[in-house]
Amino acid sequence: MSLDSITTQSPHHVVIIGGGFGGLHAARELGRASSVKVTLIDKRNYHLFQPLLYQVATGNLSPGDIASPIRGVIGQNKNTQVLMGEVVDLDPADNKLYLKDGELSYDTLVVATGVTHHYFGNDNWAPVAPGLKTIEEALEIRRRIFSAFEKAEKEPDLEKRKALLTFIVIGAGPTGVELAGALAEMAHQGLKDCFHNIDPSEATVLLLQGADRILPTFPEDLSAKAKEELEGLGVTVRTNARAMDIDPNGVTVKSKLDDHIEYIGATTILWAAGVKASPMAEVLGNRTSVALDRSGRVMVEPNLTVADHPNIFVIGDVANFSHQGSESLPGLAPVAQQEGVYVAKLVQQRLQARTLPPFYYADSGTLAMIGRNQAVANLKFGKFSGFTAWVMWVFVHILFLIEFDNQILVMIQWGWSYFTRQGGARLITNRTSPEESSIEHESAVKV
Repeated sequence: MSLDSITTQSPHHVVIIGGGFGGLHAARELGRASSVKVTLIDKRNYHLFQPLLYQVATGNLSPGDIASPIRGVIGQNKNTQVLMGEVVDLDPADNKLYLKDGELSYDTLVVATGVTHHYFGNDNWAPVAPGLKTIEEALEIRRRIFSAFEKAEKEPDLEKRKALLTFIVIGAGPTGVELAGALAEMAHQGLKDCFHNIDPSEATVLLLQGADRILPTFPEDLSAKAKEELEGLGVTVRTNARAMDIDPNGVTVKSKLDDHIEYIGATTILWAAGVKASPMAEVLGNRTSVALDRSGRVMVEPNLTVADHPNIFVIGDVANFSHQGSESLPGLAPVAQQEGVYVAKLVQQRLQARTLPPFYYADSGTLAMIGRNQAVANLKFGKFSGFTAWVMWVFVHILFLIEFDNQILVMIQWGWSYFTRQGGARLITNRTSPEESSIEHESAVKV
């Protein structure tokens, strides 16, 4: 079936693949244009605020608090159509996309399909060490965490109980740091007096980092402060420690300092150590011969287009933009948002035979939550830690939520959790299927 019968080619047809931060902001900006029509395609029917997924995984928020139906966000735009589907191929010569259930033509294509987990050639680790990119994965992690405490309550064998109460987070970027901090806070404070046979405060939360410091994209003093605050929460932080093997019962760890190898028993192992581009990047590489970086991201031009294909844009996490500074732009929400708005404006300018200067990212700073009243912030106007940074983190994350009702729900839930130290969604649900855990969206958050 051809979808062209639904979406004709006049006026100028912009097709956006991906409803993450980049794709959604491009669609919202183009929704005001009378000279274009927009089709947004996503495998899910909702936009997901990934930076707060770790709070779903640790029972502080419910999935609905951080997700917004795409149709509810942009469906009211009269020039915009939303399709739930998956793009599997394209023909740039004919300006045509191929979906699993049809095909669709475009005049301008915007690819914003994000990233997925990268196990560096060890994909067999994925079932035992899930990452955190989707609601399904967050619910599965939540199930594993709270099931571990429930099993420990019934386990008479002390060694088995110790493994059940050991939680290992691999990777100490913002996601790993925030996840480890939330785990420690929940175990050592939130679950206090909730069990009869075990003391949750005796749980071990181990954060492993292959580099010589955590939060390596932050200044060294803030990395050191974050490590100090994590340890204050009860997190054991080990840097220069590389995971050599992972199995259902634990992790084999090698020290980069003395090559010492040890096996650490744990039944809950979480992955936050790497990402790679979504499969759509490889499709673009094959069909347009565009260069891809080591993570599979598309090397884009200064105006975010694909080389020799000026009507194909790539934005967000799946793009490698290396035209501003010595390194490529990080895969963070504000980067994707600004790129989406830029592309939408450039498309409108082109339709009037005009153009725009190359894309430039206005960087305001970076934030990472550690725990209650604790965070680090590297902002354009200064560096902060502790309570001040925590207030900034809360404000920014509320601001970045797409819909007003989500902002209200999250503020109420955070207020309740702050004063009671009780999470509002500590539920154990059924295991999700692997097929349900394969969506890509932009991740992380900045100011």
